[in-house]
Amino acid sequence: MRTVEYAVDDGVALIWLNRPERLNAVVPALVDDLLTALDAVRDARAVVLAGRGRAFCAGHDLKEPPAEGDSRARLERLQDVTRKLRALPAPVIAAVHGYAIGAGAEFALGCDLVVAAESAVFAFPEVSLGLSVTGAASRLLPLLMGPLKAKELLLLNERFDAAKARELGLVNAVTSEDGLLEHAMGWAGRIAGHPPAAVAMAKRALDSGTESALDAALELEISHALITEHSPEVAASSEAFRSRG
Repeated sequence: MRTVEYAVDDGVALIWLNRPERLNAVVPALVDDLLTALDAVRDARAVVLAGRGRAFCAGHDLKEPPAEGDSRARLERLQDVTRKLRALPAPVIAAVHGYAIGAGAEFALGCDLVVAAESAVFAFPEVSLGLSVTGAASRLLPLLMGPLKAKELLLLNERFDAAKARELGLVNAVTSEDGLLEHAMGWAGRIAGHPPAAVAMAKRALDSGTESALDAALELEISHALITEHSPEVAASSEAFRSRG
């Protein structure tokens, strides 16, 4: 796999988003490779998700031409990332640096724990682009920070740093850039040292109150995305982005 790499060592899996030349921006190949990696590390006791290069994930790659084919199938495939992150028996720790924008922020949101470098920048720009969120942000953001703050983030499209993300409840810990992976891997190692059945049951129990609502949120997001995807506003914003130097 070229767009995602993974390895497992002593029960800890490390998954790298690997499109550094595009700030790990999301394309169908990256989604496919990430889903394959998540299946491959299912027996790990803890998982760390990180991004190579200067960013964790800068969202959808708007430089790419408009997607063709069955939009519902493609959007549901993207949502499968959230589903698999939540369904893994092992906890997943996002190690975020640089940009975590749009789909990238949603990838982090789908993880169980989030460690962010001081350089991390989060944003949910979908509304400003005429799009709909698709990675269960409509359910997970209000759950983590309350509906008022969630609406503020989605409606105003304000970028916020790691310290603000921690204040809002989106990030567990903030580290230096150099210490990010060490911190995330240290947490993963501690989790991997616990009895795996107990860890899996704890994760499942903590998530049990949200999962049924999560499925409904994902379906609602799909219906909204199918409406917005081919709107004139989205076409204009995409063309403006692709025309940049």
